[in-house]
Amino acid sequence: MHDIEMFTAISGDRNPLHYGEELANTTKFGGVIVQGGVTSAILNAVVAEKMPGPGTVFLHLDWNFRTPVRPGDKITGTVEVIKVRTDKPITELKTTETCEDGTVALEGKAPCSTMSLRRLAG
Repeated sequence: MHDIEMFTAISGDRNPLHYGEELANTTKFGGVIVQGGVTSAILNAVVAEKMPGPGTVFLHLDWNFRTPVRPGDKITGTVEVIKVRTDKPITELKTTETCEDGTVALEGKAPCSTMSLRRLAG
């Protein structure tokens, strides 16, 4: 719940589905769900830190949230390069977030721009 509280403070997203247990229990979700921004943030870390890596930024996001993530769920973010442009430093990624039980929580595509850190520093 701490992540939800922190994201709420930063974003202003005070949707009671994210922290109002009594109300959230009466919805189709059957309980509190984590904000999409919290859920998808793991992909920011994967892209910026691992692959393609430092200097990479998202250009566009085409994500489908398939199932809600609940507080305490463990999720894994994965990316796969599906296209590389040869004329520009742009890659298209397949993005997926999977819950510990194997359920896909988020999937989609995201084109990214990747600059070398040497170029960024100069």
